[in-house]
Amino acid sequence: MRLAKTLSDADARVALDAMRAALADRGKTAVLAVADDHGEPIALLRLDGAPLSSVAVATNKAFSAARLRRPSGETGRRVRHPETGFDIAYYGDPRYVGWGGGLPVLVDGAVAGAVAVSGLTDAEDEEIAAIGIAAILAAL
Repeated sequence: MRLAKTLSDADARVALDAMRAALADRGKTAVLAVADDHGEPIALLRLDGAPLSSVAVATNKAFSAARLRRPSGETGRRVRHPETGFDIAYYGDPRYVGWGGGLPVLVDGAVAGAVAVSGLTDAEDEEIAAIGIAAILAAL
């Protein structure tokens, strides 16, 4: 029998609180998402002023990072590669995206879920997501 570790709603709250604080310190707003090890949503927070379109994007970034077991931006780089790139529809689910900002959460070498941010640049989204992951890992 295979037992998998997955993020809990308590883990999601820890990540959301840390990311919200980091955004407040920077005077920025975004949509924050946390997913379980299958990429299914545990928590979603659209901060005041964040674009409505970022709700689906953040959720899909978390889905992509958890399901593919790698940062969503890495998937984007792979599909856009000039020689080995491919149509992202290859994955067979329109929820897969290649924008940066979705990061898998690794616990004991296994993906336990993902954290994603949408509404800023890809680099800023990833930076804020990493803050959420660090908070989860520190709380374990």
